[in-house]
Amino acid sequence: MAETPAHNFDDRVGAVRRFNRLYTRRIGVLEDGFLGSPYSLTQARVLYELARRPKSTATEIAAELGLDHGYLSRILRDFDKRGLLVKTALPHDRRQALLSLTAKGRMAFAPLEQHSQEQVGAMLGALSVPDQERVVAAMRTIEISLCEEPAPPVPYLLRAPRAGDMGWIVARHGTLYAEEYGWDERLEALIAEIVAAFVRNQDPRRERCWIADQQGENVGSVLLVRETDEVARLRLLLVEPKARGLGIGARLVDESLRFAREAQYRKVTLWTHTVLTAARRIYEAAGFKLVDQWKHDMFGKQLDAETWELELR
Repeated sequence: MAETPAHNFDDRVGAVRRFNRLYTRRIGVLEDGFLGSPYSLTQARVLYELARRPKSTATEIAAELGLDHGYLSRILRDFDKRGLLVKTALPHDRRQALLSLTAKGRMAFAPLEQHSQEQVGAMLGALSVPDQERVVAAMRTIEISLCEEPAPPVPYLLRAPRAGDMGWIVARHGTLYAEEYGWDERLEALIAEIVAAFVRNQDPRRERCWIADQQGENVGSVLLVRETDEVARLRLLLVEPKARGLGIGARLVDESLRFAREAQYRKVTLWTHTVLTAARRIYEAAGFKLVDQWKHDMFGKQLDAETWELELR
């Protein structure tokens, strides 16, 4: 016999409640102290809001978390007694104060943030990459469906290359530089040589490739490769035209420099051209300095080439 709509709805309600029980148990909501800390889940959420908002009011935090003002006031008074919180009166409204964490408050929040990151990382790390993406997509669906004002999705993420990505780097460099600057197929040949050498010889401890991924579609790339024991080279920075303006290029460069510092390089160098104005602005903003210029016609055009360098130490 077919189920009635009421029975179907009851089943869906039961499924949501079952998921809630599972997830709250997995993330430790039912424990006395959130993630083994002396703070409840609600207190930890208030700490998080104070950490991510350098200056905020109690009214803003209450609205963000949906907390009763009296309950939040008790939490804030406790934080104040513990020396975690500093209040600065608003000059135009003496009834309210800007709230921010003290150095002690930031130290209290830091292990919570780290443990939360590690906990979720451990859960996702047990899954394959496709399963990770399915879980995140399902969560995004829940957020969009149930929230009145869902947070905008992260426009992109950076990840390691997968099968086919290195070929994509070669193809997109060849296509985009031909369309936008009129460079010929010799550029694509050079990119193929660079990529092939990276794949064959990569030292993961000192060399990396990052792909910018926007909802499952490649929209950017960069490589950091070893030049010498002390010098790394930034190569093949690319952002698809439809994804420009999101800060992807700057983020790719920043991630490369962060890794270069971890790998203990002394300097990062790169080769670019004067016509690549957007890339040059990114390099300059990151602290690179122009150290050399020369001319060539390697790609079917007369070009002004440049070397930029950044001292890391």
